[in-house]
Amino acid sequence: MLLKDKIVIVSGIGPGLGVKLAVEAAREGAAGVVVAARSADKLDDAEARIKALGVKAKVVKQVCDITSREQCAALAAIAAKSFGRVDALVNSAFFHGNMDYASTANLDEWNEVIQTNLIGTLKLTQAVIPQMKSQKSGAIVMINTMAVRQVPPLGEAGYAASKAALGNSAKWLAKELGPDGIRVNTVHMGWMWGAPVQGYMEWQAKEMGVPVEQLVQGISANIPLGRMPTDDECARAALFLVSDYASAVTGAALDANGGMYMP
Repeated sequence: MLLKDKIVIVSGIGPGLGVKLAVEAAREGAAGVVVAARSADKLDDAEARIKALGVKAKVVKQVCDITSREQCAALAAIAAKSFGRVDALVNSAFFHGNMDYASTANLDEWNEVIQTNLIGTLKLTQAVIPQMKSQKSGAIVMINTMAVRQVPPLGEAGYAASKAALGNSAKWLAKELGPDGIRVNTVHMGWMWGAPVQGYMEWQAKEMGVPVEQLVQGISANIPLGRMPTDDECARAALFLVSDYASAVTGAALDANGGMYMP
């Protein structure tokens, strides 16, 4: 199993990639999964999904707004208290913000996006670092976006700017924390078929008066694999980076998008 006996923290539990990261971590043998989100009901959903697998993973739930340093510290503390160690942190929490363009955006509205995606993610990372340093081991992965790699037709300028800064910060962290046995990597997600994208597609289809299948086919035509990857698949790609199979990998960026972007 990819994460046999590991203790994994997953932030940003929600209906899409977040909950899939937690479920797949448990499926891959994690001994403990610490799930965090702003809403308790999302944590209950994650716990129920993991229990339905019939695995032995213990689930610890913690409400956490990553923009709060105090709440990040509380999350790191409960993980350490519950399991005595933290092997992996998957930074999945994010705030998308408006669909905007750099030339016309209300830049004041970028503050919340940056405070969550960059500053909040770093606050949670900093909260977990002392435990990982004391162990002399640990792995951190930043969930990022293909919008950092190429400019999409959709307006995601603020979101992409915050994630680009996070990607750069991950490289600094990898260099700084390597001597302590801590690895830091990034995974760039593209289109992921799951609840959020399905909802977006249904809205777009209604607005345009076309079938959902037509929109999906249009996107899939530009993906070398010929289909939109699922959020389950993308979750497993991220979890690979915190597994021992990636023990020689740090400061790297992995693209999980079916080949839609190739560096």
